Amino acid sequence: MVLRLNIDCNACCRKLRRIILNMKEIETHLIEKQHYRVSLCGRFRPSDIAIKIRKKMKRRVEILEVQEFGGGDYDQTEQNPNGDGS
Repeated sequence: MVLRLNIDCNACCRKLRRIILNMKEIETHLIEKQHYRVSLCGRFRPSDIAIKIRKKMKRRVEILEVQEFGGGDYDQTEQNPNGDGS
Protein backbone atom coordinates (compact mmCIF):
# COMPACT_ATOMS: atom_id res chain seq x y z
CA MET A 1 0.00 0.00 0.00
CA VAL A 2 1.25 3.47 -0.81
CA LEU A 3 0.20 6.48 1.27
CA ARG A 4 0.73 10.19 0.79
CA LEU A 5 1.44 12.02 4.02
CA ASN A 6 2.90 15.46 4.69
CA ILE A 7 6.34 14.76 6.19
CA ASP A 8 7.85 18.21 6.74
CA CYS A 9 10.84 17.64 8.96
CA ASN A 10 13.10 14.97 10.40
CA ALA A 11 11.09 14.86 13.62
CA CYS A 12 7.92 14.01 11.65
CA CYS A 13 9.81 11.29 9.82
CA ARG A 14 11.11 9.82 13.10
CA LYS A 15 7.64 9.92 14.64
CA LEU A 16 6.13 8.17 11.61
CA ARG A 17 8.85 5.51 11.64
CA ARG A 18 8.26 4.84 15.35
CA ILE A 19 4.49 4.54 14.79
CA ILE A 20 4.98 2.12 11.89
CA LEU A 21 7.49 -0.03 13.79
CA ASN A 22 5.03 -0.41 16.67
CA MET A 23 2.32 -1.81 14.36
CA LYS A 24 2.62 -5.59 14.35
CA GLU A 25 0.67 -6.01 11.07
CA ILE A 26 3.30 -4.21 8.99
CA GLU A 27 6.18 -6.39 7.78
CA THR A 28 8.20 -3.88 5.73
CA HIS A 29 8.04 -0.15 5.11
CA LEU A 30 9.73 2.53 3.02
CA ILE A 31 9.48 6.24 3.79
CA GLU A 32 10.17 8.55 0.83
CA LYS A 33 10.48 11.95 2.50
CA GLN A 34 11.14 13.95 -0.67
CA HIS A 35 8.00 12.61 -2.42
CA TYR A 36 5.82 12.59 0.74
CA ARG A 37 5.13 8.87 0.26
CA VAL A 38 5.09 5.87 2.58
CA SER A 39 5.05 2.30 1.21
CA LEU A 40 3.84 -0.44 3.54
CA CYS A 41 3.74 -4.23 3.14
CA GLY A 42 2.02 -6.76 5.34
CA ARG A 43 -1.28 -8.44 6.14
CA PHE A 44 -3.69 -5.64 7.09
CA ARG A 45 -6.73 -3.69 6.00
CA PRO A 46 -5.52 -0.49 4.30
CA SER A 47 -8.28 1.68 5.76
CA ASP A 48 -7.46 0.57 9.32
CA ILE A 49 -3.76 1.40 8.94
CA ALA A 50 -4.53 4.79 7.36
CA ILE A 51 -6.88 5.66 10.23
CA LYS A 52 -4.31 4.62 12.87
CA ILE A 53 -1.57 6.72 11.24
CA ARG A 54 -3.93 9.70 10.85
CA LYS A 55 -4.92 9.60 14.53
CA LYS A 56 -1.37 9.24 15.82
CA MET A 57 0.30 11.74 13.45
CA LYS A 58 -2.63 14.21 13.48
CA ARG A 59 -2.15 14.74 9.74
CA ARG A 60 -4.14 14.02 6.63
CA VAL A 61 -3.37 10.62 5.10
CA GLU A 62 -4.25 9.77 1.50
CA ILE A 63 -4.20 6.21 0.13
CA LEU A 64 -2.61 6.35 -3.32
CA GLU A 65 -2.33 2.69 -4.28
CA VAL A 66 -3.28 -0.69 -2.85
CA GLN A 67 -1.84 -3.93 -4.19
CA GLU A 68 -3.26 -7.23 -3.04
CA PHE A 69 -1.17 -10.35 -3.26
CA GLY A 70 -2.70 -13.84 -3.35
CA GLY A 71 -2.88 -15.62 -0.02
CA GLY A 72 -1.87 -18.97 -1.57
CA ASP A 73 -2.85 -21.62 1.00
CA TYR A 74 -5.42 -19.38 2.64
CA ASP A 75 -7.52 -19.10 -0.56
CA GLN A 76 -7.33 -22.84 -1.24
CA THR A 77 -8.46 -23.82 2.26
CA GLU A 78 -11.36 -21.41 2.00
CA GLN A 79 -12.59 -23.01 -1.25
CA ASN A 80 -12.08 -26.59 -0.07
CA PRO A 81 -12.20 -26.82 3.73
CA ASN A 82 -12.15 -30.66 3.76
CA GLY A 83 -8.77 -30.89 2.00
CA ASP A 84 -9.74 -34.03 0.10
CA GLY A 85 -8.61 -32.68 -3.29
CA SER A 86 -12.04 -32.75 -4.97
